[in-house]
Amino acid sequence: MTDTHFTAPTRFIEIDGDKFAYRRWGNTGTDQPPLFFLQHFRGGMDHWDPLMTNGLATDREVILFNGRGVASSTGAPRTRIEDMADDAAEVIRALGLHKVDVLGFSLGGFLALDLTRRHSDLVRKLMLLGTGPRGGNPESHSDVLEHAPRLIPTMDDFLFLFFGRSEAAKQAGREFWERRHQRVDQDPPSSLAVMQAQIEANVLYLPRLSEDDPFAHLRSILQPTFILNGVNDVMIPTVNSFYMARNIPNAQLFIYPDAGHAAQFQYPQRFLRHALQFLNE
Repeated sequence: MTDTHFTAPTRFIEIDGDKFAYRRWGNTGTDQPPLFFLQHFRGGMDHWDPLMTNGLATDREVILFNGRGVASSTGAPRTRIEDMADDAAEVIRALGLHKVDVLGFSLGGFLALDLTRRHSDLVRKLMLLGTGPRGGNPESHSDVLEHAPRLIPTMDDFLFLFFGRSEAAKQAGREFWERRHQRVDQDPPSSLAVMQAQIEANVLYLPRLSEDDPFAHLRSILQPTFILNGVNDVMIPTVNSFYMARNIPNAQLFIYPDAGHAAQFQYPQRFLRHALQFLNE
């Protein structure tokens, strides 16, 4: 029986005494490299949308991954984005992989950018969803601080943080919420220590590397890059996607209407069409 998002076993790979959790499945009969997923703030492997992961697995292997200390992984959680990116690179190499495509969502996009800059040889193509560059615009909606730090986020928190404001957008959010809870053996929630470490990492990510040319570091990323956001991202302002698109040489930008931080979860079928075209072309 072929594994899916719902049945792929949680496996562990040990590095420096800590066990990193991952799940791996999909089509191994193609010449496409695996697609390596980097998740949002405190998110684990079950915060991905099964429509998205299973859909992408039709043409390649997909690998879901928890960073050090996150959810079912062990160890002390990292407090710097670059250390998280280096951990991801170590896991990729420990899995015997020489080249991957990388998909980063939100904080996972911060990791994906640093992974690509610091370990360029590992990355063929880059996908950045609901994220922004180091030194970008940090002006999130004032209500984010009410919803994002809740130890166990509710559906209402996800609707506010991730989706558009219309009733159709909220309905899409409720459908996503139902899909993401369909797996029986779910990852445990991340700890308070993970939340605190990732908040610290986010704060350290905010300053610009250069006031004269704040996004110069993006121009070293030569991989084909797919950038997606909703038109009104309350978490990481949508303007950050434009900063990335204007400075990463081989980037293309998608902005979905009536959508927020997780446009890919609100429009999963549209996202799949765009993502598969990008990855396969």
